[in-house]
Amino acid sequence: MTEKSFMAGFGGQGIISMGQLWVYCGMKEGLEVTMFPFYGAEKRGGIARAGCVVSSTEIASPLVTTPDSAVVMNEDSLPLCEGIVKQGGTLLVNSSLVKTEIKRKDCKVVKVPCNEIAEKIGDVKIANMVMMGALSKVTGAVKLDKLEPVLKSFFPPSKHKFIEMNLKAIEAGKAAV
Repeated sequence: MTEKSFMAGFGGQGIISMGQLWVYCGMKEGLEVTMFPFYGAEKRGGIARAGCVVSSTEIASPLVTTPDSAVVMNEDSLPLCEGIVKQGGTLLVNSSLVKTEIKRKDCKVVKVPCNEIAEKIGDVKIANMVMMGALSKVTGAVKLDKLEPVLKSFFPPSKHKFIEMNLKAIEAGKAAV
């Protein structure tokens, strides 16, 4: 099994964190992983992208040029993701922010209202965790079943109070697809 995922959105949506957590969880599940972040110099609002590979075998290259799955967290990321996802691949779209109709007919489209789900749980900032849960359910590549200890080691102690909310967001993302 090899799953190449590409994640894109604007800075501040937690794209890089989502990619880091995705591969860290994969590593904890015994998979080979790579993660290659791309981001602009802006602190918030610039383009943020992450190419992630999780595999049961050795990974030859960390570059994700034709992903099996692509996460689209904002409207500006749609043309890029729609253009590179492989034929027969999957586009996971944050339907809270992406209103443009998908032109590609040769890939599966999964719409997830990440922002609305995150707000119901308690904070729009966890929309990335909602999407990560959806990505897990749709691809099956990373199960995210040993997540609490991973979050405790990933986040600094000052952020541990948000772990329960993040866990709820991931489960809500799985339930949404």
